[in-house]
Amino acid sequence: MTDQAINTGAGRPAVSPQAVVDAARPTGVRQIDYRPDAFNPAPSRRFYFLMMTPSIVLLAGISIYPFIWLIYMSLHTVGEAGQPDVWNDFKNFTRFATDGKFQNGWLLLIKYSAMCMVLEVGLGVLLAVILNRSKLEKFLVTIILMPMMMAPIIAGLVWLFLYNGAFGWYHWLLQSIGILGPTSVLGDSDIAMFGLVAVDVWQWTPLITLITLAGLKRVPQDQLEANMVDGAGPLRNFISVALPNIYPFLLIAVLLRFMDNFRFIDAILILTGGGPADATNMLPVYLFDVSFQYFKLGRGAAVALTLLLVTIVLGMVLVKLFEDPRRKIKVHGREEG
Repeated sequence: MTDQAINTGAGRPAVSPQAVVDAARPTGVRQIDYRPDAFNPAPSRRFYFLMMTPSIVLLAGISIYPFIWLIYMSLHTVGEAGQPDVWNDFKNFTRFATDGKFQNGWLLLIKYSAMCMVLEVGLGVLLAVILNRSKLEKFLVTIILMPMMMAPIIAGLVWLFLYNGAFGWYHWLLQSIGILGPTSVLGDSDIAMFGLVAVDVWQWTPLITLITLAGLKRVPQDQLEANMVDGAGPLRNFISVALPNIYPFLLIAVLLRFMDNFRFIDAILILTGGGPADATNMLPVYLFDVSFQYFKLGRGAAVALTLLLVTIVLGMVLVKLFEDPRRKIKVHGREEG
C-alpha cells in the first residue's frame, strides 16, 4: 500500500495513513488563556495603602513633626533666660559669620571625618581582601566584628583607660617609643584628635570590612580566572576586576560612615569633651554644649539645621562622585543610564 490515495470498491478514494497523520498535525500553536479562579481575590491598591497607614503615621510623627519644630526653634529665640519664644529675624543664622567656635567646629569636623574615612576604607578593604576565602574566614570575621558590637560610650570608656596618664597601656607604649611627651594622649592639643580618630577606626573599620567582604563574594570567578590567564597579577586583578564589582558596596559603606562621622559625639564627650583648648570641639560637640549646657535651644536648632542640610548636600555630592561608571554607556554619541 502506497501513500497515494487508492480507489475503493465503492468508488470513493481511500485516504492514506500519512494523510491522516498530516491532517491530525496542528497547523499552529494555540495558546489557552485560562486562569483558574483564585481562592482569594487580589487585594486592591487601597488595601495596601490602608495597611501601610499606621506605619506612615508613626514615621511622620517621629520625623516630620520634630523637623518642623526644629525649623521653628531655629527662627526664634528659645530657652534663653526663661524668655518666651520671640522671632529674631534670622539672628541665629546671621551670627554664624562671627561665631569662631562654629567655624572652627566645621573645620575640625571635616578634618576628623576625612582622616576616619581614608583610614577606615583603606584598612577595611585590605582586611576584606585578606579574609576573603581564607580557611579561618568565619572565625576571624567574628573576632574582627567584636568592636563594632560595643556601644560607643563603652568603647570611649575602654579607650579612656588605655589613654590614662597614670596606668594606661597605650600611654606607656607611646612614651616608651618616644612619640608621646610627659602629657597624656588626650591632654595634648596636638595629638588629641588622632586619639579620637584611632577610637573611631578601631570600632568602625569592621563595618567597612563586612560590607566589602559581602561585595567580594559576588565577584565572578570566571572573570578573575580569565584575567589571570592573560597574565594579570593579584593587584591588577583586584583593580581591574574586583574593584568595579564591589563599587556599589563601597558607596554604601562610605555613605554610612560619612553620615555617622558627622553626628558622632558619644566617645568624644567621654574622652575629651571638646578639649583640650577646643582642639576636638567639633560641630556636634559645640551643638551639644549650646543646646544642653547653655540651654540656648534656638541657636542649637540653627546649628542642627545647618548640619543637617550640609550633610544632605555632601551626601548627594558623594553619590554623584562615586557613581558607578558602568551605568553610563555611550550609544551612538549619547549617554544612556
